[in-house]
Amino acid sequence: MTALPEVGTRRFRMPAASLGAHAGTRLSVAILVALGILTLVALFARLLAPYDPVQPIGALNLAPGAEGHPLGTDSIGRDILSRTLIGVQVSWFSSLIIVASGLVIGGLIGVAAGVFGGWVDAALMRFTDLFLALPGTLVAIAIVAALGYNLQNTLIGIAVVWWPYYARIIRGEVKSFAARPHVEAARVAGASRTRIVFRHIVPGVVPTAIVTASLDIGNVVLLLAGLSFLGLGQPAPAPELGADTARNLSQLLSEWWVPVIPGLAVLVLSLLSNLGGDAVRTLLAKRR
Repeated sequence: MTALPEVGTRRFRMPAASLGAHAGTRLSVAILVALGILTLVALFARLLAPYDPVQPIGALNLAPGAEGHPLGTDSIGRDILSRTLIGVQVSWFSSLIIVASGLVIGGLIGVAAGVFGGWVDAALMRFTDLFLALPGTLVAIAIVAALGYNLQNTLIGIAVVWWPYYARIIRGEVKSFAARPHVEAARVAGASRTRIVFRHIVPGVVPTAIVTASLDIGNVVLLLAGLSFLGLGQPAPAPELGADTARNLSQLLSEWWVPVIPGLAVLVLSLLSNLGGDAVRTLLAKRR
């Protein structure tokens, strides 16, 4: 006697690939939620900080958890948690500003080069190549040294050398979209160049630009921390993650938490930024 097929059970079985994709989506959403929480913490850092990050308020070099200081105090008696929160705020929003400025400047140059072509494309790309050939970190250091050591000048120095990468990528995307059938059809139909650019090309370039920028935030976080470590950030006693690590390196073997905690904050910022970039790429890929 032939067995009847199991009709009722098959609909509840999900292929392994679908399960993996579903898990990947949930993980991406969780990472983006974590990034959102990080952004809120950075935004309200001054409200969340339990003490003044600049003024000494306790005994020197208190261990984490001692006398109401969850992360201890430094060699001057300042609360490390408060200084770390403000340092996260400075690093996070500074990185967002640099990436946004690079995306805007590089995007405008890339779109102009891709749309106009010819001598405009050649001139803009040679100008871009000139900046790509320069050692970006050294140029940023030279600009900061010339303008003066503070956060604003550090942001200017990095922003000056950060846009060429975006210009190259966006120019390539614009060239690719300009050759697609729907753009050719719009051109044949008599659509103006402005309409073609803003209706058919730029919307297609936006996802690539977003993914590129999101993956780049972690690099900016590390560069800002490195420049701050070298003393090219905010002058003391302003809290800054790289500078706080550098100033307290002599205590690494005795009061390890004083230099290590700001360094761990840099690690968390960079790691979450990179994971967030991957999450954005995953979610945008699923929408296509």
